Amino acid sequence: MEECIIHTPLGFAKISGDPDGIASISILNSEETITDIIPELLEDCVYQLQEYFEGKRKEFQLKLNPQGTDFQKTVWKALQNIPYGTCMSYLELSKQLGDIKAIRAVAKANGKNPIWIVIPCHRVIGSDGSLTGYAGGLARKQWLLNHENPCKQQSLF
Repeated sequence: MEECIIHTPLGFAKISGDPDGIASISILNSEETITDIIPELLEDCVYQLQEYFEGKRKEFQLKLNPQGTDFQKTVWKALQNIPYGTCMSYLELSKQLGDIKAIRAVAKANGKNPIWIVIPCHRVIGSDGSLTGYAGGLARKQWLLNHENPCKQQSLF
């Protein structure tokens, strides 16, 4: 498994992957040493994340290989269909997956998402529009949502 540490506007992130795809991207809560030489296998992922943070990328084209249960993988696949700049509630996601009663299981799978940003679990919010649990912290979730859908000041004239 190849790994690297990069710096993002939200802190340090660790990327792991192998020829089967990106296995994880995680935000770290401590300062780390940035990887000097990015493994060739991870270069495209690093580049696409940089474009995302620069506001130049709205969709990722990466080979992904997250490890999880079949149910988790189903939820993570559904998350990838939430368009950039939009949000969906856990309830809506559960309905989309065909089982409204699975809302807690869907929320739990969302929280276990191993591929930060690329599988956009930050786009899932509470039914009342509130920001709810986020492994990277609610401040980061708010930052990501604002980054994807910034409020534009309207001209008065």
